[in-house]
Amino acid sequence: MCPDSLIENRTVQPLDDSYWEELIAQEDSFADPAATSEPENFDWPATGSNGQNILLSADGNVPDKNPWKKAQAVFHSDEALELRVSGYNKGGLLVHWNGLQGFVPASQLVDFPEFHYEVERIRALKTWLDKTLKLKIVELNPKNNRLIFSERASLVNAEQRDNLFDRVCPGDQLEGCVTNLAKFGAFVDLGGVEGLVHISELSWSRVMHPSDIVRPGQNISVLVMSVDHQNNRIALSLKRMNPDPWRGVEKRYKPGQLVKGVVNNIVNFGVFVQLENELEGLIHISELAEGSFLHPRDIVNKGQEVVARVLTVDGPSKRLALSLRQNNDVLHEQ
Repeated sequence: MCPDSLIENRTVQPLDDSYWEELIAQEDSFADPAATSEPENFDWPATGSNGQNILLSADGNVPDKNPWKKAQAVFHSDEALELRVSGYNKGGLLVHWNGLQGFVPASQLVDFPEFHYEVERIRALKTWLDKTLKLKIVELNPKNNRLIFSERASLVNAEQRDNLFDRVCPGDQLEGCVTNLAKFGAFVDLGGVEGLVHISELSWSRVMHPSDIVRPGQNISVLVMSVDHQNNRIALSLKRMNPDPWRGVEKRYKPGQLVKGVVNNIVNFGVFVQLENELEGLIHISELAEGSFLHPRDIVNKGQEVVARVLTVDGPSKRLALSLRQNNDVLHEQ
């Protein structure tokens, strides 16, 4: 374990409370029955006397009087289970074990590619129906009837996982390999245990999708943000391996200053211009050009170099406003 004195000397900013909540919320679709498909012989959970959902076995009986107690024992013993996929929804796969319905998020499947269109994702998940997967319980909450499984976790034995968790501290810099991408971030293999780089920790600039920054199979250096021993979670950062470009930005950029940059992204409301590595300024559509036009793409193209005038700089809010139409005198000033 890491000495407290060592952790205190780390200069890692804490994650906000939504870090892991968002991870599960992005994939968990239990509350959306309309998005769920399953084989015709799949039985939806019955409701027990305590209000918890249970699944009946083939003979219509409850397999265990206290299935959650047994699930807790399996979780703590790090036992791997072989379960048949009985259904799917847009977030992942459905399985049932010992009278309980479980969920396998798509991000926790070993060979599940990232899809940009939901229809492709759902079509791919359907191919898992009736397959048997080797899974481990990674989260359970009887009160919320929540039982989460992972295929990825089954690839790591308990001793290997515990050894890594014992020696990793917040602030450590590690080498890892990107194993999977999800909308909310990138999973990184640290040597038998996976950590998560949340999308907000991939770059100091805006990230529309993790695939804009990393790709599966890529080796990267990451900073350990936090280690949750109880839930076996390691939060990582890629952007903090580099200095924050927004620090001291007010000293480098002043209102009225002319700057050169490259159009990095074009959206309906304007254009993002990269001024430095991972530092972007925004040219609002109203500051692109005089006259009327339908879309910012009518004025500039992605990858185009432009000269813009700085309007406002707000380091704490990470905002830098630019204008393209207010630089009519650029040629005279250069």
